[in-house]
Amino acid sequence: MHKYFFAALMIFVWSGSAFTLSAQYTDTTHQNGVLKITPQAPDTNGNHSRKFPYKSFIVPTTLVVYGVLSLHTDAFQDVNETVKEKIYTERQPGKCNLDNYLQYAPAVAVYGLNAVGIHGKNNFRDRTIIYAMSSLFMGITVNSVKKIAGETRPDGSDNLSFPSGHTATAFAAAAFMWQEYKNVSPLYGIAGYAAAVATGYLRISNNKHWIGDVVAGAGMGIISTKLAYWIYPAIKRKFFRDKEAVTVIMPVYQNSSLGLGLVHHF
Repeated sequence: MHKYFFAALMIFVWSGSAFTLSAQYTDTTHQNGVLKITPQAPDTNGNHSRKFPYKSFIVPTTLVVYGVLSLHTDAFQDVNETVKEKIYTERQPGKCNLDNYLQYAPAVAVYGLNAVGIHGKNNFRDRTIIYAMSSLFMGITVNSVKKIAGETRPDGSDNLSFPSGHTATAFAAAAFMWQEYKNVSPLYGIAGYAAAVATGYLRISNNKHWIGDVVAGAGMGIISTKLAYWIYPAIKRKFFRDKEAVTVIMPVYQNSSLGLGLVHHF
């Protein structure tokens, strides 16, 4: 069972490398809030290509690896127990449901800022599709790994502890906010990550997750958003070459629920 778990996890972490074979355009540039794509010079075969940004995945991948080690390594399991003792056992905080809403705060803030005239990197259509893709990647991966890992929650309520879905959702949204507003002011991104960290802390203080679950969820959420931003330029080039009205329906899988997202560009 463990070998299948590790295989599934590594496929997720490094799945972006497969897109290096098919992606055909350079990184997006920001101008007047519109996503633009600038083609690179063709290679010897006449194909356009761009490098996969491996370096930007080092930190979130490290977080995921830490979480995996916390499942079956004594030293990391001791950390799990110590953190639980300090945050939950000794303090016995009351139940707080704020994490159920705080996990979405960075993504909501992106749309709120745009609504009041503080525009980020992309227009409504582009950022909505990117966020939907991120949520899809994150939701499928997190819920699949939960079932494979079978880790018992600290409160013993079920065996779906690893990784933390709330934390993954929060960090996917925080990475989304960072990508959209890092060129406007880094403070927006910092605020988004602060909300994500608070979500992770609440999952521990509510005795729903170990620290390893939270750390792994953070890494998976960030990776999901980074992959969405990496893949989307090729999708945009493929489906949105014209300025005509376009309607896009995309599947969204989150918190064990499958839905559809609708984006209409006028």
